Amino acid sequence: MQVAAVFLPLLGAFIAGLFGRLIGDRASQLVTCLCMAASAVCGVILYRQVAFLDQGSVTNLFTWMDTGDLQVQWALRFDTMSASMVAMVTVISTLIHIYSVGYMSHDKSIPRFMSYLSFFTYFMLMLVTSDNFVQLFFGWEGVGLCSYLLVGFWYDRPSACAAAIKAFVVNRVGDFGFALGIFAVYLCFGSLHFETVFASASEVAGNTIDFLGFQVDALTVTCLLLFVGAMGKSAQLGLHTWLPDAMEGPTPVSALIHAATMVTAGVFMVVRLSPLFEYAPVALQVVTVVGATTAFFAATVGMVQTDIKRVIAYSTCSQLGYMFFAAGVSAYPAAMFHLTTHAFFKALLFLSAGSVIHAVSGEQDMRKMGGLWPYIKITAVMIWIGSLALAGIPPFAGYFSKDMILEAAWAAETGVGHYAFFLGIFAAFLTAFYSWRLILLTFHGKPRADEEVMHHVHESPLVMLLPLLVLAIGAVFAGWLGKDYYIGHHMAEFWRETILVLPEHNSIEEAEKGLPFLVHWAPLIVGILGIATAYVCYFFRPEIPGKLATRFRGLYLFLLNKWYFDELYNFVFVRGAFGLGRLLWQKGDRATIDGLGPDGIAATTLGASGQVSRLQSGYVYHYAFAILIGVVALVSWYLLQPILY
Repeated sequence: MQVAAVFLPLLGAFIAGLFGRLIGDRASQLVTCLCMAASAVCGVILYRQVAFLDQGSVTNLFTWMDTGDLQVQWALRFDTMSASMVAMVTVISTLIHIYSVGYMSHDKSIPRFMSYLSFFTYFMLMLVTSDNFVQLFFGWEGVGLCSYLLVGFWYDRPSACAAAIKAFVVNRVGDFGFALGIFAVYLCFGSLHFETVFASASEVAGNTIDFLGFQVDALTVTCLLLFVGAMGKSAQLGLHTWLPDAMEGPTPVSALIHAATMVTAGVFMVVRLSPLFEYAPVALQVVTVVGATTAFFAATVGMVQTDIKRVIAYSTCSQLGYMFFAAGVSAYPAAMFHLTTHAFFKALLFLSAGSVIHAVSGEQDMRKMGGLWPYIKITAVMIWIGSLALAGIPPFAGYFSKDMILEAAWAAETGVGHYAFFLGIFAAFLTAFYSWRLILLTFHGKPRADEEVMHHVHESPLVMLLPLLVLAIGAVFAGWLGKDYYIGHHMAEFWRETILVLPEHNSIEEAEKGLPFLVHWAPLIVGILGIATAYVCYFFRPEIPGKLATRFRGLYLFLLNKWYFDELYNFVFVRGAFGLGRLLWQKGDRATIDGLGPDGIAATTLGASGQVSRLQSGYVYHYAFAILIGVVALVSWYLLQPILY
C-alpha cells in the first residue's frame, strides 16, 4: 500500500505523458484522476494506521548509493508527519485533478497538463516520505522542475515563460544553500540517514567547523544553510519574488503548487529536522525573524493588489511566514497543524478564484468585476468560507491553527517571540482586511465588467464545483477535528518521536498554562476589526481608498510595487548579469573566440584567395610574362648555385 500511494501518480503521469496523443484527452484525464484517487485512498488508510494505530514503518526498496563511507538507501518512511503529508497531498491533488477536467477542457494540451500535475505529485510524495537527505533532495529538485514546467505551461505567452524562468532561477539560489547544508550534515555526522543524524545531534551540539575562514558553531551554520533552501522553496522574504509571478500558470497549478503542497516543503523540512534545529538556537531565532517579517511584508502588499490570484498568492506567502515563526519558537506541531488546515482553505480560495475567472471570460482584475453575487452564488459562498478560515474566524479551520501559533509566539517569552507575535497580530488584521476587500470588489457593488462579459457570466460546471464543496468541508471542520491531536491533549501520543522539542523550548505547553486575556483574544479581535474596516472602505464609503492612495501616494506606490524588491534585484543582479553576458558575447565569443577561430580563419582564407584570384586575369600576355619571370628566376638560381654553395 505504501508503494501504491507513492508510485500510482507516477504511473498516471507516465501513461498520460507518453501515450496521451494515442489515447486522447478524455482517457488521459480519466487515467490520471483514477491513479490519483487510488493514491488518495491508500494515503488516507495509511494516515489512520500510522497516526492513530502506531503502525509506522520504513520500507527499504533498494540501495541507491554505496561508495566509500556513504551509503544511501531508497526507502519510504511512514511516520505521523510523513503520513499526514501524504494524506493531505494526495487528497488535495486528487480534487485539483478533477477540477482541472472542467477548467482545462478547452486547452490544446490536456494530456501534457494532466501528466505534469501527476508528475509533480509523485515528486512531492517522494519528498515527504524520504528517509535521508539525498532522497529529500531528489524530491526537492523534482518539485522545482515540475513547478517550472507547470508555471510555463502556456509557453506561447512571454509572461508565463518569464515567470517560469524566474521561479526556477530563484529556487536555484535557495537550493544551492540547501545543497551546502547537506554537505555540512555529512561533514558533521558522517551520514545522511535521518535516524543516524538525529541520534547524534546532541553530541555534535557545541562543535565548531571552519566556514569561510571562521570557526563557527557546526549545527548553527548547517541549519542556516538548510533554511536558505526552505526560504527559496517556501517564498520567504528575500527569495519570495517568484511566487506572485507564478500566478501566470493555470489556476489549478496555483492551487496545487503554490498553496497546498510545494511551498509547504520548506516548512515540512524544518519541522522534520527539529532534532537539529533544537540544538541551534541562533538558527531558530533567524527562522522566527524571517517568518514574522515575511508574514507582515506579504500582508501589506496583498492589501493593494488588484489581480485576484495575486492577492491570494501574497496571502499564501504571509501564511507561510506564520508557519515558519511557529517552527522558530519550537511550536512545530502548530506549524504542521496550520500547514494542514491552510492546504484546505487556500486550495479552496485558489480554485474558487479560478471559478470566478472562468465565469468572467478570463478576467483577473478585481476592478473590472463587481456585482457577481447573483450570477455565481455557489462560488461566492466558497470564497466566503475560505476567507473566514483564512481570517481566523471561529469555528473555521484557520481559527484553531493560527491562534495557537500566535499564542505560542507570546508564550515563548523571548524577544524574537514577541516580535513575531506583534507582527503576526498586525498581519492578521491586514489578512482579514484584504480578504473582504477581495469579496466586496468581486461580488458586491455595481458590475464594472463590460456588458458582453456580464452577459456570459455563469456558474462553473459540476466537475469544478464538487472539489470546491469537499475543500469547503475541510476548511470548516479540519481545525475542529484535528486540534486535540495536532496541538491538544493527544499531541504527544500523536506525534510520538517524530518531533523533538527540548523542555526549555516547549512554547505550546507554556501557552496552555494560561495567557493574558488580551493576548488570547487579540487574533479574533483584529480579524473582526479587519473585516469591519474593509466594509467601511469598500461598501459604505468606497471613496476612502482613493483618497488614502492620493494622500499617502508614496506609501501606496511602495506597497503596490511590492517594496521594490523586483526593481532592487533588477538593478543589483539582473542588469549586471545581462551586462556581463553581453560583454562575454560581444568581446569574448564574437570578437575573440569566433574572431580568432572559425570566423577569423574563414576571413583570412577568403582575403588570401581574393588576392590570389587577381593573378588570374585571363590575358595571354600576362601569363606569358609570368612564364618569362619564372624562367629567368629558374636560370638565375641555376647559374648562381655554384657561387652560393
